[in-house]
Amino acid sequence: MNVIPLSLIDLSVAAGLVVALAGLSLVMQLGLGKRILIAALRTTVQLLLIGLVLKVLFDRAHPVWVLLLATVMLSVAGYEVMARQKRRFGGWWGYGLGTLSMFVSSFTIALFVLIAVINVEPWYKPQYAIPLLGMLLGNTMTGVALSLDRLTSGAHERRGIIEAQLMLGYEWRPAIAGIVRESVRVGLMPMINSMAAAGIVSLPGMMTGQILGGSPPMEAVKYQILIMFMIASGTGFASMAATWLGARHLFDERQRLRLDRLKEGRG
Repeated sequence: MNVIPLSLIDLSVAAGLVVALAGLSLVMQLGLGKRILIAALRTTVQLLLIGLVLKVLFDRAHPVWVLLLATVMLSVAGYEVMARQKRRFGGWWGYGLGTLSMFVSSFTIALFVLIAVINVEPWYKPQYAIPLLGMLLGNTMTGVALSLDRLTSGAHERRGIIEAQLMLGYEWRPAIAGIVRESVRVGLMPMINSMAAAGIVSLPGMMTGQILGGSPPMEAVKYQILIMFMIASGTGFASMAATWLGARHLFDERQRLRLDRLKEGRG
């Protein structure tokens, strides 16, 4: 595959666009200039580091190293889910709820696709396993974070309604069912919008990368369809699991709403 190499000067020119955006934010007093620059710096450092790690991993493929990197990715994704919520569960639940949901959903689907669909030999081949899991975790993380944030915010905002239903004899499931459905819809909406616009409004990342790398367009399209279906199912299953478990944890064994199990986050 023939790929046009990029120099540091090329990347510096692209970075100038981000600096210009930060400057415009400063002029407009949006309060986002510093955050934009920090995010750009984090992106650069993190991608350079993962590039070095993947270079070593590709040269010395071993299931232990692949699983270790996958664990690190999952751990960071779990923290990001927790950090993105305005109100989150306290204690282990704050971190473990999203992490467990993403683990069960993303790892199961990634392993299924590697073994049963793509039929990679060996299944842990990092050129396939790491990019697929990364794209799956990245999108699932967003869906789970949105669902849990909507769940906890909705329970806090409608506390009076929920408690009134409980006093009338409702169990916890019907009392919070509307908020649960709304939370899952919120988590799935970005993925649904992405699928609806793919190929017409936007060319998704993996497809674009393969085309730039010289792959035949139709082969890139088939891989992108596979990825979109993986992401949709992974996001859906993880969002549903996290929302249901979170909703259950909002009530104690006596069917009482326990908002004291939540604490303020930075959102």
